Amino acid sequence: MKKKIVILSGAGISKESGIDTFRDKDGAWAKFNPDEVASIDGWNKNPEKVLAFYNARRRQLLEVEPNRAHELVAALEEWYDVTIITQNVDNLHERAGSSNVIHLHGELSKVCSSTDKEDPESIEFRPLDEDIIIGDKAKDGSQLRPYIVWFGEPVPNMYYAANAMMEVDIFIIIGTSLLVSPANVLAVCSNAAKNIVIDPNDVNVPEGFFHIKENATNGMEILYNSLVKLAQS
Repeated sequence: MKKKIVILSGAGISKESGIDTFRDKDGAWAKFNPDEVASIDGWNKNPEKVLAFYNARRRQLLEVEPNRAHELVAALEEWYDVTIITQNVDNLHERAGSSNVIHLHGELSKVCSSTDKEDPESIEFRPLDEDIIIGDKAKDGSQLRPYIVWFGEPVPNMYYAANAMMEVDIFIIIGTSLLVSPANVLAVCSNAAKNIVIDPNDVNVPEGFFHIKENATNGMEILYNSLVKLAQS
């Protein structure tokens, strides 16, 4: 039976594909007010502005590709039972070949009802080159909105993330500052035999974690070979 790896990924892994981060000094929140474009209050006040922000982010996905870190994470499935818990709303893990991805904060490639975001009947894929505009309707007749978890909304997939952590053998954190709640709780609750952080910065590494102080691609190049050898031993 394959050992189980759980990977928590954040903005750092997608940054190397050219996707803007949020919390870096030159990130999205330095250019936009999150209360205006990434909160439920912002949506209620000015949905046109919120749609414009996310339409631009959706179109950006057409211009980027998965990087080597995404590819190596996907390649681990040959040797391990891999679950990815990602804070990212892009689809780069899936495009790289990963088959089990839990999106904590939603997905840019999906749209949903603005009345009941978690109604499975309302959630659907929408081509990234088709903007969401005022007047587009969900199946329940409400205005379509991005399938994104905004500030002020619950994180329903946290339940599935917590379940994934129940029997983890190796827990890997890639490219996240561990400042975002509730995902940062997963790190302190890990009971994995091996706990690893890949990040070039001096992040708040939890006690008991081994810190590979490299960017996502370099860090995964180092870690992948070690993990394959471990699986073969």
